Amino acid sequence: MKKFEFFDVTADIGFYAYGNNLNEAFENAGLALFNIISKTEYIEPITSKSFEITSEDKVSLLYDFLEELLFLHEIEFMLFSQFKVTINKTDGGYYLNATIEGEGINWDKHYRGDEVKAITFHKMNIIEKDIVKLSAIVDL
Repeated sequence: MKKFEFFDVTADIGFYAYGNNLNEAFENAGLALFNIISKTEYIEPITSKSFEITSEDKVSLLYDFLEELLFLHEIEFMLFSQFKVTINKTDGGYYLNATIEGEGINWDKHYRGDEVKAITFHKMNIIEKDIVKLSAIVDL
């Protein structure tokens, strides 16, 4: 099973992320996001960051997760290549705990891909069948 793939959107880029379960699909969504920004195979997992998110539904949780990844990228000047996600249902919605690994940006070392300006809700979706398929579009 492929981890992710991109699809064309006018002036933006979209991706599908796949997983055997919701946790794995979210991890692969993080991988897809950072393969837009750079090439994750060249990003060493030197520094670890952890965060938690609570959202009312799964689609909001995906949006909030991608927003947090983009925020950490921009504020910490980091690129990430490894993602560990645990999602649990709560009385009020969904709770996500993530640990991500990467390193500081060094454009002499790292491939410079596209600058992601924002995560959008446009066509964001989660389909859970035999596998989980997420779709998201980012603004470039």
